[in-house]
Amino acid sequence: MALNSKSKLTLIGAIAAVLIIGLLVWNHQKKSVADELVIGISPSFAKPLQAAAEEAKQQGLNVKLVEFSDWNTPNITLDHGDIDANFFQHQPFLDNAKKETDFKIKAFDVGAATHVGLYSKKVKSFDELQQNAKVVIPNDPVNQGRALQLLQQAKLITLKQPDNFLSGVNDIAENPKKLQFIEVEGPQTARAIDDADLAFGYPHYLRLAKTADPESALLFDSNTDKRFAILFAVRDDYQDTNGKLRKFVDIYQNSPKVKQALDADFGAKLWFPGWK
Repeated sequence: MALNSKSKLTLIGAIAAVLIIGLLVWNHQKKSVADELVIGISPSFAKPLQAAAEEAKQQGLNVKLVEFSDWNTPNITLDHGDIDANFFQHQPFLDNAKKETDFKIKAFDVGAATHVGLYSKKVKSFDELQQNAKVVIPNDPVNQGRALQLLQQAKLITLKQPDNFLSGVNDIAENPKKLQFIEVEGPQTARAIDDADLAFGYPHYLRLAKTADPESALLFDSNTDKRFAILFAVRDDYQDTNGKLRKFVDIYQNSPKVKQALDADFGAKLWFPGWK
């Protein structure tokens, strides 16, 4: 049946209305995505960042946190421009990553820093460690050096250059107990603790993995070295449009709710602000 002129106009009007509504929805979605701040994170840092994101949302800032399980992908993804920033690494780690790649990444600001420790489920003191005991350490150059310095602090080894935080296992000068080193990715040290006599560990990863009490280390590092504070990192060409990242970082650094989340996640005595 043919449509009369009035019916045709009505149909055209309805189609036009649908198209206009669709265009408005698309523009709104596009604007929402454009206004969204996307940050790549390690799961172990999630809860304090989620607390900051919830507070940011109340202030009109939408933040999307994307979790990565390893320590390589966050920088690759950031360098490709798929996220606005990442939060998982400290400055020595970033410096080493840039040295080994062509990443164009820089620090935007800093977050919390945490103490690290030596943990064991098999001995209660270093004196109980047997010859050829198995020790878990990270496999990346920077965090491995940090682990070896802590083993040196425990008087279990001596390094050729005692103050070199980039020391590797080949830089061990003395190893009287002939410790056997198991090298794993940093995030996996928390899970590898069950397979070793001693493990270098990060309190926040241990809490996440639930493999050991984060406060039960036989020894914690003795200083508050802010070099190891976790960074908000961005591309060299990053433009902080409308101050979105600046606003989020300010919330992270100053919010009482974020501090509560940091205390709960890391232990009130096991973290310190890298920005102060």
